[in-house]
Amino acid sequence: MAVMKEIVLYYQPEKDRQSGNDTKAARLKAVLVRMGIRIKNISPDQLSQTVGYLAGFDGFLEQEQEECPAVEEEILVMKNFSNRRLDELLMNLKRAGVPKIALKAVITDTNCKWKFYDLYQELKKEHDTMSGEDETL
Repeated sequence: MAVMKEIVLYYQPEKDRQSGNDTKAARLKAVLVRMGIRIKNISPDQLSQTVGYLAGFDGFLEQEQEECPAVEEEILVMKNFSNRRLDELLMNLKRAGVPKIALKAVITDTNCKWKFYDLYQELKKEHDTMSGEDETL
């Protein structure tokens, strides 16, 4: 049986890239490299693509470019992680002093069909609800 390659889709806000605030991203990437995990950086112009396409799943084609609102938060989306490897990744990020990334997800049969921007909106909504920042409650 072929081993499924672990991949992390990583979105870093434009403001962090431009401000030279790359220390967090550099630490994150160093952990991924040490663990043998492939990283795919997601750019703002890829937010309208499906998660499945960005993650390299068969059968997902590139979509026509659509304008999406700016995303000002980091997003980490993981593909082909066992529970053990997921725990290991989170522990290694903490050990390396990588500040917490609030918006994280594992690719599922459902969310792989979503646009990356739609996944962001869902993660944001869940995070706000869980952290008590959701005013609609």
